[in-house]
Amino acid sequence: MEEVARRLNLDAPRVLVLNAGYQALGIASIRRAVSLVMAGMAEVMEDSGEFLRTPNALYPVPAVIRLGKMVRPRVHKVRLKRRNVFKRDGYVCQYCGRPTRDLTLDHVLPRSRGGPSTWDNLVAACRPCNHKKADRTPEEAGMKLLRKPGRPTQALWLDILEVPREWRGYFGG
Repeated sequence: MEEVARRLNLDAPRVLVLNAGYQALGIASIRRAVSLVMAGMAEVMEDSGEFLRTPNALYPVPAVIRLGKMVRPRVHKVRLKRRNVFKRDGYVCQYCGRPTRDLTLDHVLPRSRGGPSTWDNLVAACRPCNHKKADRTPEEAGMKLLRKPGRPTQALWLDILEVPREWRGYFGG
């Protein structure tokens, strides 16, 4: 049987990097992760099941590595973007509860009244609900929000995103 070699993109960010205390620091490229392991600066915690072939050897591609020294993790904030508001709200209208991919952004306190474009004031709304609410607050329009909007936490965000199976145990998920 002929083996088909799959080309790995060595610069693709696909390896979870942990500090010495097992806290997630970020995602590294395969090239960077393998370099850290070969230099003795990191150890492989989980393999991806893929291999990096060189003329002289076969190296397992890590899925998760742990650095040998403690590095302070950076606080990652989820960017406020239209798509991220829809993800946070599960692609469900926050007024009627109908799941749809045809959503609009709604300012709970309308922009015309000084409502800011923040995590706490933006929700996903279907077009009919957004038109019904118009330039009013939900109370004035006789509508109720399914849940209060807010900035997503990192734990919530990891549940929303598709995180590789090998990474799940390192986020408590």
